[in-house]
Amino acid sequence: MKQIDTVLVANRGEIACRVIRTLRQAGVRSVAVYSDADSDSLHVAMADEAVRLGPAAATESYLKIDAVIAAARSVGADAVHPGYGFLSENAAFARALAEASIVFLGPPAAAIEIMGDKIAAREAVSARDVPVVPGISRPGLTDDDLIAAASDIGFPVLIKPSAGGGGKGMHRVADPVDLPAALRTARREAKAAFGDDTLFLERFVDTPRHIEVQVLADTHGNVVHLGERECSLQRRHQKVIEEAPSALLDTATRARIGAAACDAARSVGYTGAGTVEFIVSAHKPDEFFFMEMNTRLQVEHPVTEMVTGVDLVDWQLRVARGDKLDFAQDDVTMTGHAIEARVYAEDPAAGFLPTGGSLLLVDEPAGPGVRVDSGIVTGDVVGSDYDPMLAKVIVHGDDRADAIARLDAALARTHVLGVRTNIGFCRHVLNQPDVRAAELDTELLDRLVVDYREPPPPFEALALVGLHRVRTGRSGETPWTSQVGWRIGGPAPTRTRLQVGDDVVTVAVTGPETDARVTIGDRTATASVSGERLTLDGMTSRWLIVQAPPKPAAGHRTDSPGHYWVSGPAGTWEIAESKILRSSIDAEELGEITSPMPGTVVAVLHPGGESVEAGTPVLVVEAMKMEHTLTAPRAGDLSVVVAVGDKVTSGQRLATIIDHSEGNPT
Repeated sequence: MKQIDTVLVANRGEIACRVIRTLRQAGVRSVAVYSDADSDSLHVAMADEAVRLGPAAATESYLKIDAVIAAARSVGADAVHPGYGFLSENAAFARALAEASIVFLGPPAAAIEIMGDKIAAREAVSARDVPVVPGISRPGLTDDDLIAAASDIGFPVLIKPSAGGGGKGMHRVADPVDLPAALRTARREAKAAFGDDTLFLERFVDTPRHIEVQVLADTHGNVVHLGERECSLQRRHQKVIEEAPSALLDTATRARIGAAACDAARSVGYTGAGTVEFIVSAHKPDEFFFMEMNTRLQVEHPVTEMVTGVDLVDWQLRVARGDKLDFAQDDVTMTGHAIEARVYAEDPAAGFLPTGGSLLLVDEPAGPGVRVDSGIVTGDVVGSDYDPMLAKVIVHGDDRADAIARLDAALARTHVLGVRTNIGFCRHVLNQPDVRAAELDTELLDRLVVDYREPPPPFEALALVGLHRVRTGRSGETPWTSQVGWRIGGPAPTRTRLQVGDDVVTVAVTGPETDARVTIGDRTATASVSGERLTLDGMTSRWLIVQAPPKPAAGHRTDSPGHYWVSGPAGTWEIAESKILRSSIDAEELGEITSPMPGTVVAVLHPGGESVEAGTPVLVVEAMKMEHTLTAPRAGDLSVVVAVGDKVTSGQRLATIIDHSEGNPT
């Protein structure tokens, strides 16, 4: 038995917090690591000790093997838990830990290496008679080899890179004429993303569903599976909502796919917790094919924990110590249904661009059957250096319908104010008829995104802003700037003009916030606010509101309209007061190029001091591994105020195009 008293958690965010919670329950000392961007993060505060790794860039901190091992040595760590992402599937990291006599809470390096190469993985599992998708896969395949094999495989085919994942370099080709160009594109993408342009071909499975099986193996040869998870609700190959068990599989297929997953683990001498991923046709649910094995804990592992009662992190620790599994396959049961939604800092209404900024208020749900794995608290700053996932909301129900209803209710009580998130989109997905009926496939979310529109703020949200204005007034407001006229006689309403999409909506509040009359358009309601309780016409619900700090003024303007974050049962909205154009200076702002997201300027295509045409690419901003090219909104003289390498915030002015025919600002 190995003694493990101190574990360094080589990760950040919600997974680091989740691992630390189990270590605390097991009586094991936890050590966090952090970059400069994470010095005040929740995982740092939760751990018994914390060690700085380096600057914000992951390549200089969380991905720096020497720095992580030095941190582990400095605190006398017996073991390292890698979480997921970063170094979790890095065979070189596992070997370096072994050389440093530090236990890796993961599988052997050889297992990581084989399963990290999709061609080698297919060969390994095929030797154990695990079914794989028909195709061609061997090292060194040329484009001519792949084109020659495609007709025998059958179109449509799926081009896949041997290294990496996340959908990069993956292309579906239905017409043989398109295959040569698609192969060239896939090789470029694979080389850029993974440093390896090796490709292979598989038959494209019609109406595919993504089913994965959780396995657990000890160092004594025992391997069990803990049932499957349905992970078909993905957007661009990135999972959004996961559940356990899958509604697709019957009892017999569940046993077969579980046994195949255990055989896949045995094929590489696997130990610890891992996940074997399969693709299953919705039209042929009794047929399944091996895709890959994730040699780490999965983001969606909590749904398995909730239906089986098994703490996977605890078993990673116990297996690393040398414990035998104290249960057999027949002892594993799945009770009820669990479903999880990932909460991302992204804006669905803007093409799911990453967002960022200060978290003005974080309020998470609780209650029976509700679990939140979170790495955020009020006051945190969401930057652009790492993955945009903030938290996961997981629920357990008696059955699938009950679990979906509970998750929808839990998301309605998940309030993240200060940055835009995908919570509203997740609720939209959960309420789709196909999702309720479990008619899923891996392309369903991409189809739903096309018609998704963020709903406008309801009467309650707008009324709350007006009531808040009555209670707090407006900073710096004087009788001369106020939009409220004083009169003799009855009280005058306080009017707040709010920008809602392209429209300006006026909220008129008469009376104090404890006993008011609110008029918006043709609707009038009696209203009162007491703490977080908003009552309209006798109906009370919980609503939260915070006023955001003023944003830096752009151009020559010295004032800017206030804006508010409002969150309640119907959703969360950022609501701004409508600005009034006072001069040509305001009109000139139509020529500004602003950053749509927090990030880093990675290219300045035109340095300024020249005339550009409307639509000319000017700058490129990168955030969370996504690049966004910004173009000139109109023709005119270009002035750029940032340089390559500059960190920028969402909405920050990066450049201005001035049309001199409209006159110069003074």
